[in-house]
Amino acid sequence: MDAEADKNKPYLLEVIACSVEDAVNAEKGGADRLEVISDLESGGYTPTLDLVREIQSAVQLPLIVMLREEEGYGLNEITAVERSCCIADALNKMQIQGVVLGFLRAGGIDVELTRKILACAPDLEATFHHAFEDVPDKTVAIERLKSLKQIVRVLSHGGIGTRAERAARLGEYAEAAMPEIRILAGGGIDLNMIEMLRRTTRIREFHVGRAARFEGKVDAELVAALARGVRGLHA
Repeated sequence: MDAEADKNKPYLLEVIACSVEDAVNAEKGGADRLEVISDLESGGYTPTLDLVREIQSAVQLPLIVMLREEEGYGLNEITAVERSCCIADALNKMQIQGVVLGFLRAGGIDVELTRKILACAPDLEATFHHAFEDVPDKTVAIERLKSLKQIVRVLSHGGIGTRAERAARLGEYAEAAMPEIRILAGGGIDLNMIEMLRRTTRIREFHVGRAARFEGKVDAELVAALARGVRGLHA
């Protein structure tokens, strides 16, 4: 994929929503897509299907939904996988845009488990979430993810270091992932980071959680400021 082709791709802002109120405010602020989760403070878990339905009825935005079982409650690995498969099937029937998941084994991408769960939602696309950060060889991880045709994006914050160092890594990931996979920049992303990534990389999608929130809730004005930055209106 060449740089000229990239120019025609839209810039997108994805906002985390934990409630109907979050979703409505994100839409008012100009978000392009919502990631629906529960328990933001714990990194996000699978929300209830009722919440997904309520948000789906309240807004017109595309929804992607977290598939990550909460630890505890007597769940073993087999039970957790079975639950994830059931939820994936239900979400597939709800005709949302996609799911968010991330499974690792022995320090690498668990391709077989990921494929098994995605097979339960064959009509949905998928984002591989921040579990990607725990894989030591990002290039190998990206190549393995390319074997899973439903995986269309990988969420990454670019690791540790300065803003410039993180941006450089994200740019490298984006180049390695093209054209099958897009890098979704997120995790401590703020307006300054968004503007740097726009200037220095071919990344087109940005994911925000706390940067869009005031006193724990999504704030439409904060989303609007981020949306303007994503679209280059602050450049």
